[in-house]
Amino acid sequence: MNMLIFIVAGLLVHCVFLASIFDIYFTSPLVHGMTPQRTPLPPPAKRLVLFVADGLRADTLYELDDNGTPQAPYLRNIIEYKGSWGVSHTHVPTESRPGHVALIAGFYEDVSAVAKGWKENPVEFDSVFNESKYTWSWGSPDILPMFAKGASGDHVYTYCYTAEKEDFGAQDATKLDTWVFDHVKNFFQAARSNQTLFSKVNEEKVVLFLHLLGIDTNGHAHRPNSREYKDNIRKVDEGINDIVSMLEDFYGNDGKTAFILTSDHGMTDWGSHGTGHPSETLTPLIAWGAGVNYPQKVTSQFFEDDFLKEWKLEKWKRLDVNQADIAPLMASLIGVPFPLNSVGILPLDYLNNSAHFKAESIFTNAVQILEQFKIKMTQKKETTLSFLFTPFQLLSDTEQINILRKARSYIHQEKYHEAVSLCKTLISLALEGLSYYHTYDRLFLGISVVMGFVGWTSYVILLIVKTHTGLSRSTHDKASTVLLLYGFAAIGILIAFFLLIQTCPWTYYIYCLLPVPVWYAVVKEFRVIQDLASLVLVFPLGQSIGFLVAGALGIEILVFSFFYRSTLTFGLIAFAGWPLITRLWTQAKVTTLSWTLLCLLLAMFPLMPVVGREPNISLVTVAGLVILLISSFSLACLCKSKNKYVPKKDLTILLFQMLSIALSTYVVNSTHSSLHHKQGLPVINQIISWTTLASSLFVPLLSPTFFFQRLLSILLSLMSPYLLLSTGYEALFPLVLSGLMFSWIYMEKEVLQHYGDSLKPKLAVLNFSYTTDITQFRQLHLDDIRRSFFFVFFIVTAFFGTGNIASVNSFDPASIYCFLTVFNPFVMGGLLVWKIVIPFVLVSCAFEAVQVTTQLSSKSLFLIVLVISDIMALHFFFLVKDYGSWLDIGTRNHAGKDDKYHGISWRRKH
Repeated sequence: MNMLIFIVAGLLVHCVFLASIFDIYFTSPLVHGMTPQRTPLPPPAKRLVLFVADGLRADTLYELDDNGTPQAPYLRNIIEYKGSWGVSHTHVPTESRPGHVALIAGFYEDVSAVAKGWKENPVEFDSVFNESKYTWSWGSPDILPMFAKGASGDHVYTYCYTAEKEDFGAQDATKLDTWVFDHVKNFFQAARSNQTLFSKVNEEKVVLFLHLLGIDTNGHAHRPNSREYKDNIRKVDEGINDIVSMLEDFYGNDGKTAFILTSDHGMTDWGSHGTGHPSETLTPLIAWGAGVNYPQKVTSQFFEDDFLKEWKLEKWKRLDVNQADIAPLMASLIGVPFPLNSVGILPLDYLNNSAHFKAESIFTNAVQILEQFKIKMTQKKETTLSFLFTPFQLLSDTEQINILRKARSYIHQEKYHEAVSLCKTLISLALEGLSYYHTYDRLFLGISVVMGFVGWTSYVILLIVKTHTGLSRSTHDKASTVLLLYGFAAIGILIAFFLLIQTCPWTYYIYCLLPVPVWYAVVKEFRVIQDLASLVLVFPLGQSIGFLVAGALGIEILVFSFFYRSTLTFGLIAFAGWPLITRLWTQAKVTTLSWTLLCLLLAMFPLMPVVGREPNISLVTVAGLVILLISSFSLACLCKSKNKYVPKKDLTILLFQMLSIALSTYVVNSTHSSLHHKQGLPVINQIISWTTLASSLFVPLLSPTFFFQRLLSILLSLMSPYLLLSTGYEALFPLVLSGLMFSWIYMEKEVLQHYGDSLKPKLAVLNFSYTTDITQFRQLHLDDIRRSFFFVFFIVTAFFGTGNIASVNSFDPASIYCFLTVFNPFVMGGLLVWKIVIPFVLVSCAFEAVQVTTQLSSKSLFLIVLVISDIMALHFFFLVKDYGSWLDIGTRNHAGKDDKYHGISWRRKH
């Protein structure tokens, strides 16, 4: 019963700790209750056409080809003769949904939407589409519906192709864009004969949105430097030319149409996006038509990059913006209210209008952002006692009134430049204040959560000492326990009362009250604490310090490896030398040599690139052949074993697994060959892949329960789907890792024999199905801490050896081509998560074998692992950031030295 209570309490503490990260760092920044703000002067345009070329990189669009010809001749002509241009700097994660939210709603994606895979926002938000009179949109079913869903009324219309058309293996992905252009033309053709529709499209404040996904699809499938990607850009350029001509003809060249072309994100050279690499965050922005400035010729301009010279655009003024700035630009052009949640700053240099209009527009922009600040401040003030509330000093109520009054005065006096400057200052202060109030309770909540988690970790350590070491046999003093209970109950009541009078959210009660019972449980074991302190005091000081330093260094290495994968290499090299330190090499030379060689071999993988590699299917084939050789050798050994009857079922299972390996190797080669020749994914390959994946989950359960036969069966079963999900060197990783795990099991057996502790028979006859005799379990030794540390280190290596869990957000779609090529983010994500989990399963199985061979209860080793993991978790709690890329973890140095972006800072010079 006590164990059940411990498990429930542990799950509760860890769930609260995990939830607190989202509550402290990833709460929604959006507020509601603001009043819509619009520029009081007439807008220059009646309608706006927004082209979003999904996955289009700025450099690929603007650069000239080897012959000096533009990639997009029509758009190049716009830049030089008709409109304004620049680079739009996106934010991470560079995914389609966050990018479109920034473009159309003017704010950077609510980070809490990560829980929904960026498919939909958990909080309602306003957008330019919602504020428009009518919006018609054409394109992907993954993008368009989310803006129609949140719109008030029935004025946002969507026309989507089916999800099945988003096929990475399709012969020609440009058909996605051709579909959009054709349907727009058909729509306006129909409007000529439909009076109701004709009157609607001739209204003011109309938005036409064309989402063009072909470039992104071709980039994923063929890479951005491919002929297919660049041909798609030319198709889009031609399509935009046709649409502009058609619209000008439809509206009788009334000069009231504004056009904007941009992209939601870019793409790396290896065809992925999601991170903060410049190739993903630098996107094009071209605007022309009603209300937009004409090209501005300049003699010189300075940016920290050298793109102007590369693109041959030094003479035309480059106007860079942040991606969220495009939303207020669109709102200003057609005269709709700025989106309520927008944090974008109107880029005035794009406007071709009077100084008065620009001043009024930026004033409206400032008031709109200030409204959010005031709502945020009011919300925080209502949930904080007046004498504890600390307002944002730089923007007090008086300061707000003074700035607004002064800016309005400047506009009346026609001092437009001064008014613009003052409004930009107000915007800057309001945005800073928004951030201040958004993180107002972060320190308070962080301290509460950390106190609870430190208490829990302390209790687990005391539990280990009390029940698994024999160092303490103390019992509780009932009188003292009752006194402690009343004392901690009083503290809990005071905390609850304090939260109640502040009308705090219910989650605050959990975070603040959880430490009370946890620390009560710790303090209740004060006699164990005394025994432990006494033991430490009689222990030699030098050894005590040495153990503490070694433990702290080990934990820091584990934490550091999450940010720099090469740390794992140094750790594995140190592991390779472990037998030399312990002199194990003198009693088991073959085992020690295999351990050392496999450690050094595995140490190579963290030095290899996580992303950016070209597919190398030949390495996958090599991995398949090697595992077939291993399984053939095992089959031969099984058949030649003396005095042992080999059941026919066992042979059948092993042969079936060998067949699965062979089929998987064939399917990988066949699928990639078929896609290379643009013949699509063969149906038979898809059937084999899914069947192999399904069978790998239950076939190991049918294998013999003898140690190495069961472990080998698990390896063979998991290698089949892993091969299908591999595109290069990572296919070899589970083989080397498994070899090291087998060697580890033997090494731990040798360690026990070295110290004279082994009572178990040979490993070959051990059986997982034997009933565990708890009387044979021994007490914990210091060496068991080392075993637990090895397990945690191998788990981290399994996760980060060839990539990491965050790389799911920036994956190469080629990894899942054997299973599907049609875009399906959840199925794709699930497959990639399983690929990452497979090495973890191999390590876990090996650790279970180590636990059995070392005569320890799984509970005792589990508790040590729990303590190590919890200490690491505390480190990460303080390292959490609510900005940056999900892939930044473990891949800080992923930009190669020969990358043309390397070493360049991408902040704009102001």
